[in-house]
Amino acid sequence: MSSSLSPRVKELIVKARIVSFDGWQDEFGEGAIALLQSADDERVYLDDAGLKDMPAGKISRYLRDHANAIVDTARAQVLAQFPGITESGGGLYPVARAEACWRDFWHFLRCITYGIAAQRTDYTSATGLSYLEQLYQELQVPLDAMVYGLQALQAASKEQLAKLEFTITDEQIEPYFEHLIIALSRFQAVT
Repeated sequence: MSSSLSPRVKELIVKARIVSFDGWQDEFGEGAIALLQSADDERVYLDDAGLKDMPAGKISRYLRDHANAIVDTARAQVLAQFPGITESGGGLYPVARAEACWRDFWHFLRCITYGIAAQRTDYTSATGLSYLEQLYQELQVPLDAMVYGLQALQAASKEQLAKLEFTITDEQIEPYFEHLIIALSRFQAVT
């Protein structure tokens, strides 16, 4: 699929880095920020060492360890809510297009876990989100399905976390999902 992407789309993919740790240095120090930045640069979840000293590292670790199941649940909900979306003429057709959106769900959850781990809702970059909006416009990504998918990720995450032996409050996870849901809800579709 990447060979069929326009130069503009390829440029936007590189620039659509939605995570930012600006302003976190005073609270976490340069070492922790370097770990966070390295994880984001590699597009991976924080490892156990990176989560060890974070305020809600335990929650993020659990979400990381169950990310595939959470994304699978969200994907199933999107497919149920938007029947035909992956069929010819649908917003997530062909298969490679749908797979890219499911990868976005995985990455959205990854980014959210950074915010949860630090208990900071300011984990996004306005500039990166702007480029993501442009990318989604360029590719005509079905925004309603993506926002619904983020909401489904939130619900599936809460469902997974309910299995823990310790109690997780809504305040420990909801603001971090809501932050990204609101951001994507503001994206404008090209008409």
